[in-house]
Amino acid sequence: MRVSIITVCLNSEKYLSDCIESVRNQSYHDIEYIVIDGGSTDKTLEIINRNLHVISRFKCEPDRGMYDAINKGIRMATGDIIGVLNSDDIFASADSISNIVDCFQLNETDSVYGDLVYVSPENTESITRFWKGKEFRRFRFKFGWMPAHPTFYIRRDLIQEHGLYENHFYTAADYEFMARYLYRHRCSATYLDEIIVKMRCGGLSNGSLKRRLRANRRDYLAMKKNHIPFPFLVSVLKPLSKIHQYKKSHLAKADVAMKEKSLITYVKANSANFTHVESVQ
Repeated sequence: MRVSIITVCLNSEKYLSDCIESVRNQSYHDIEYIVIDGGSTDKTLEIINRNLHVISRFKCEPDRGMYDAINKGIRMATGDIIGVLNSDDIFASADSISNIVDCFQLNETDSVYGDLVYVSPENTESITRFWKGKEFRRFRFKFGWMPAHPTFYIRRDLIQEHGLYENHFYTAADYEFMARYLYRHRCSATYLDEIIVKMRCGGLSNGSLKRRLRANRRDYLAMKKNHIPFPFLVSVLKPLSKIHQYKKSHLAKADVAMKEKSLITYVKANSANFTHVESVQ
């Protein structure tokens, strides 16, 4: 099963190397890595050119925003499943993609999503918010719930059937995309109970109250389009439903989970050394 991972970037020199490295370090090897650049003027293109051995397909040209660029990547993709890794994000584990593929195969599902941690921009071990997922239930969309989009992977043939991201929804395009597939078209989804992505704090829709209100308006329009009942009320509930992600108890659980994952990764990476030491004794 081939996995197409799409990263879009624009003047992303600060963190893009970390993003690419986390793809390179994946234990699963049937990955098609697609990078779409919107015409960077900093050192982004230098970083991309240094990593062409990791990048399968690359395009650099002006676009009409992030989701227009993602659509370009989807059109180029040849994988069985497609996901997006933002240019300032990284996978939480070397086994993230392997576990996603296993989840697809074991459950014969249309899509997979998991958990997400928001981290400090300068210290990806410092967790500030934990987006803990839930088992998929379609009715949850009626209360403002949605999967964490950076962890969302879906079959490419479904995208060919139901369409790309709708760029005119701007920052709500990811929500509209998932609502269209999971709620309106009743595609199946499976929750993978593990942290898949570390996302640096920030975001297009959360920079100010004005941006947040504008994002809520777009959420409302996306809900209305996809026939979610009482869209105005649900658009209000949607941001409120995320407040629990900041609870200290949740952050502590996320921290423990990440430390356990780091330990497992370390043991796997050094298993040969441990075996050698044991045989010498």
